[in-house]
Amino acid sequence: MKSKKKAKKRTALIYCRDGKQFWTTPTEFWQWVRDRVVGNVKENPLTGVFLRDHEEFMVLINHTVLDMASPNHLREVMTARRKSKKV
Repeated sequence: MKSKKKAKKRTALIYCRDGKQFWTTPTEFWQWVRDRVVGNVKENPLTGVFLRDHEEFMVLINHTVLDMASPNHLREVMTARRKSKKV
């Protein structure tokens, strides 16, 4: 029998500076709190807010952190990723 991959429960709410919100896993939430990326607002449900300006634009693509505010960086990473898939 194939074992089904269990979906991670996203039970931590993060508020962005621009008013948007998204859910993440508690493990990722507490890691961001330790790294001082997110400030803990309340416990039930886990709720946090980004501490630094434009931190919500940072994303992780294939272990490469990029700034979504910089379209050139995004384009270069996506081009390199496409080239690596073709090989």
